[in-house]
Amino acid sequence: MRVIGLMSGTSYDAVDAAACDLAHRPGEDGVLHLTPLGMVSEPYPEFLRAELAAALPPARTTLADVCRLDTRIGQAFGRLAVRADRELCRGKAELVASHGQTVYHWAADGQVHGTLQLGEPAWIAEASGRPVVSDFRPRDVAAGGQGAPLVSLIDLMLLRGRPGVPAALNIGGIANVTVVPGHADPVAFDTGPGNALIDAAVRQLTGGRLAYDEDGALAAAGRVHEGLLRRMLTEPYYRLPAPRTTGKELFHEGYLQARIAEFGPIAPQDLLATLTRLTARTVADALRPLGATEVFASGGGVRNPTLTAMLRAELAQTPLRTSEELGLPAAAKEAYAFAVLGYLTLHGLPGNAPGCTGAAGPRILGSITPGRRPLRLPAPPPGAPRSLSVRADGPGVRPSALR
Repeated sequence: MRVIGLMSGTSYDAVDAAACDLAHRPGEDGVLHLTPLGMVSEPYPEFLRAELAAALPPARTTLADVCRLDTRIGQAFGRLAVRADRELCRGKAELVASHGQTVYHWAADGQVHGTLQLGEPAWIAEASGRPVVSDFRPRDVAAGGQGAPLVSLIDLMLLRGRPGVPAALNIGGIANVTVVPGHADPVAFDTGPGNALIDAAVRQLTGGRLAYDEDGALAAAGRVHEGLLRRMLTEPYYRLPAPRTTGKELFHEGYLQARIAEFGPIAPQDLLATLTRLTARTVADALRPLGATEVFASGGGVRNPTLTAMLRAELAQTPLRTSEELGLPAAAKEAYAFAVLGYLTLHGLPGNAPGCTGAAGPRILGSITPGRRPLRLPAPPPGAPRSLSVRADGPGVRPSALR
């Protein structure tokens, strides 16, 4: 089955689409084969990004704003689905899986009570003509889970059988890890801020002229402010037990400003160096007690050489690799992961890893919006896949598609 996965993360800068062929083969129960077909990406229109930023916590918003955002994000996802079908699938896509745009993750006292992703799937189905699986997270939350990180199931499928204690790390706005011990239950959780506080500082320091620290250049020119770093590390979230999840509801510009205010003036480059070190330190602190022996990183943070250098230093003897070594490009891994989750949903198979999210059990995730043709669900395979085999010679990601 040819599937397009759509994703926009907590950095809300763009929509990514990754296309792949997914198949179970007779006689290979438990193995799902993935052939990457490539990735395309489009930034949100500037007006839409501004409207989204203005509505996100801790800002106040209205139901009218929510309705407009739900529609416009859905339309943006729909346009990219059409482009991905044309450019990557030759017009033969059979399914679209849309994560949507997370705008609120209601977490309190170590429990997630609700989650909201915008991007009305009807717009995607109408534009593409394909059935759409969307709203993946709420079912896991309803079953008592954190609703995140949902990519942990795909991480388990990729990492099972590797020697030692392999770990997957995704550095988006928020960073999350999945750790797979050989003889113990897997663990997955959000470690804390990935790019969220770094991006917030850049936007504030440049008056919105820049959205992120390109190539980590500003942080590389600064020195870590040890006092501020120590203060930031006192955040209670870092000491919550797994599974745990967080978002920009906690780690936002106001949060940052409240902590900076406790100190005198800090040079912009020093502030960014400190926040970059904070991300590296909290990731390493989260992985160290779990005994990770290798770490495969993905997400936008991988493109920041200052961050990856700090992370390597914090991880010490633990090798830091990228998800390319597992067959999935770092920039596209999450979009591919949701393509897999959409495929599982359409086939009536669970898409969560209860031991990682804290849900009461395996659950079929999401809702299905039919396309132009009558909806016919495929017969489920004999059992849920336990491993993901990625074809190494697939087209992968087009270099021109990376932003």
